Amino acid sequence: MIKKLIIVWILFLACAFYTGAQLRALNEIFPDLGRDERSEIFEGTGFVKTNTKKTGFDIIGGNNTAVGIDSVILNKVLNMDPGYLVESISIIPGKPEEITLLDIYNALGKIRDLKGKLYSSFTRKQLVPLFEEATRTASEKNTNPIPDPSPSQSVPQEETVFLKLKDVNFGNSYYRAEVKLFQNGLCYTLTNYKSLSYLFVPVIKEGNFIALLYFEPIKEGILIYGFAGINISDFFASKISVNSAISKRLGVITSWAADGIQKQ
Repeated sequence: MIKKLIIVWILFLACAFYTGAQLRALNEIFPDLGRDERSEIFEGTGFVKTNTKKTGFDIIGGNNTAVGIDSVILNKVLNMDPGYLVESISIIPGKPEEITLLDIYNALGKIRDLKGKLYSSFTRKQLVPLFEEATRTASEKNTNPIPDPSPSQSVPQEETVFLKLKDVNFGNSYYRAEVKLFQNGLCYTLTNYKSLSYLFVPVIKEGNFIALLYFEPIKEGILIYGFAGINISDFFASKISVNSAISKRLGVITSWAADGIQKQ
């Protein structure tokens, strides 16, 4: 009996060591970041970088294909042929085992918590809610609101849900959210499935705004890598600050996810 217990204990320790050994470190994933950039990652808004197609994309997450963010994730945005990109990197510090992928999945299910999330408005010189309303809808065609689900007991391999967000700039906007387990983490991708319009004028066509969050437990805590892009005409791009438009939406979505995860 004692011998069996010893064997079980050894196997347990071996599994625990193996699991811990699989965790990547921040420096492994983003080896080219400077000291100041790394410091920003652990601050409230995290590290944010903007890119434009005209000046050439320099994607931090793709600089080291061997250990960085997998190209399968990056291509969810890049395949849309964006003219503008925004990357963000933030970490929820702590022991990675304290937060599970199930915690992350359940936090992402609370769509109504997006309502009222604030961003800093340059024109209004104050904090403003980005989404005045936020609900889950029945389907792409049936946009009637449905309640958020109760916490799940397991994470599906993949799932698609639909959102209706009343955007402070674009009014009612409709998104398809795809949740998928990927390698060591969880990928959450938002795509507009109807045009985003300003005063009834379509500014961003269907499928031309994509924002994703990739979550992965790493040695420093929970990594949240954000990647978003827009394909927009030069005419409309000249009328608005495109990088700001992307950054504030990616930032609000990231803070919503991070706040929800920490409440689990």
